[in-house]
Amino acid sequence: MKRLVFFGVLILLTSSCATEKFNLSPLSNNFYSETKGSDSDRGSKKNFNINIKENVNASEISNLISTFPKFKNDGLNEEITSLKYSLQNYLYAIDANNSTGKSRALKSFEKSYKKIQKSRQKLDKDDDEILNRYLVRLKTNISVIEDALPGS
Repeated sequence: MKRLVFFGVLILLTSSCATEKFNLSPLSNNFYSETKGSDSDRGSKKNFNINIKENVNASEISNLISTFPKFKNDGLNEEITSLKYSLQNYLYAIDANNSTGKSRALKSFEKSYKKIQKSRQKLDKDDDEILNRYLVRLKTNISVIEDALPGS
């Protein structure tokens, strides 16, 4: 009985273990990833050459999104939510090398930013300063990322 259990476990272990095959092809994975897509796609795609996961400015934008304060004005809070959504889409588009998604997210960000600027007039001085600090840091980080992108 012990042999049967031992061989059953042995068969289970050996059949579930994955082994990797050596790539004996002269073409590397980098060559394959550079040639993916059709010929018409290659010319139209812009490569941003920026690693969003290691970029300090993108990290600060993500941090600002997560720590953005709530205000007493519900309309302002809704517009801030829209601003956060636009910023997340912006970072995702850069990470995916999606230039149309990036420009769409930037336009949405600018719309929300302008609406928030109009709503700032209704805030008291302390809330206005806090909001201004967040908005300035967001715009600064976006400007730095945009300057680092090729073709900007």
